[in-house]
Amino acid sequence: MPSTFTLVTDSDAPAERLFDISLSIDAHVASMSGSGERAIAGVTSGSIGLGETVTWRAKHFGVWFTMTSRISACDRPQRFVDEQVRGPFRVFRHEHAFLELGGRTRMTDTITVGSPVLGRVAERLVLVPYLRRLIAQRNAHLLQAVAQHP
Repeated sequence: MPSTFTLVTDSDAPAERLFDISLSIDAHVASMSGSGERAIAGVTSGSIGLGETVTWRAKHFGVWFTMTSRISACDRPQRFVDEQVRGPFRVFRHEHAFLELGGRTRMTDTITVGSPVLGRVAERLVLVPYLRRLIAQRNAHLLQAVAQHP
């Protein structure tokens, strides 16, 4: 059984801006510079859309990983979902939701991940904490980028 966790990030930026930058391959690559992540196939720059795929190559835990994700749902500017179609996880699903609340936007990331080895033990002890930090870092980068280019 995979593990699911949620990360909530609040912002003054409009939902449309946060939604659009969250679909930007270039913004994602910039936010993941620490892992050397890059897009190597499919949509490799600009924005990705419904039904499109991107193949990522990145170094995590000292090991190079390759993962292909597809945008499986997209309802601008409320939500979109990216899911692994090929890669290292038994399952990887990331739902991005954007809700405007009193002039602010709440971004909610819900990630479901299934470890390829050691199941729930690896998920709870390694993957979930690591991914939570990675998504928080990504969101901080996106908020900064939106603030710099209103």
